[in-house]
Amino acid sequence: MTPSGTTTPPPPTTSTSPPPVGSDDYYRDAIGKTGPALKAALHGIIKNGTKLSYDQVWEALKVTDEDPNNSANVMLFYENRSLSKSASGGNPDDWNREHVWAKSHGNFGTATGPGTDVHHLRPTDVTVNSTRGNKDFDMGGSPVGEAPGNFTDADSWEPANFAKGDVARMIFYMAVRYAGGDGFADLEVNNSVNNGTNPFMGKLSVLKQWSEQDPPDAFEKRRNQLIFERFQHNRNPFIDHPEWVNSIWP
Repeated sequence: MTPSGTTTPPPPTTSTSPPPVGSDDYYRDAIGKTGPALKAALHGIIKNGTKLSYDQVWEALKVTDEDPNNSANVMLFYENRSLSKSASGGNPDDWNREHVWAKSHGNFGTATGPGTDVHHLRPTDVTVNSTRGNKDFDMGGSPVGEAPGNFTDADSWEPANFAKGDVARMIFYMAVRYAGGDGFADLEVNNSVNNGTNPFMGKLSVLKQWSEQDPPDAFEKRRNQLIFERFQHNRNPFIDHPEWVNSIWP
């Protein structure tokens, strides 16, 4: 403890320290830009990072999505339910790796790159993952029994309110990060559902609404920082700067 009336000086920083959450140092090439110029600048920043294998994703998710109240568990994304880290696999009631940007939208599968990008991979119940399938995102549908608060119909999925903004920001990240380089399709957000194998995800107007109504929370911010510091060494800019959504997609 320090004596009354005194403070402990902060530890020295070095140039090798990772920039803090939302640091304008990390985004210095994007600051002040808008529209297509902002999107291009962000792509140039976040394309630089470490790519994981699909097997490595298992271990990354055990860190990035750890239950803050139980270090032996992960939090299931759509369900907001805690489950043992060891219950990963393909059996019913296990958890597996959900591609929030459906991997068939652009046909990247589980290839190293978009197929293994932890910024849009989340732990989910195997059955719930299957039910979501490769549907686009929109409002409405029938309740999903194993994931209360989620709804689905033939061509879309509506996540529960606590996950809506997270979904939107992951989709926006993917559309900026994967712009036709790396040998993969140019991913983009559109205002449609039923996008099939085209490299598009919708519905843009709904995703923008979700991003505003469900701003980044502590779990999402911590996850972004862990991915940056320990795994991919890049960030989701829409967690750090949610206002950039409307600048790029007015």
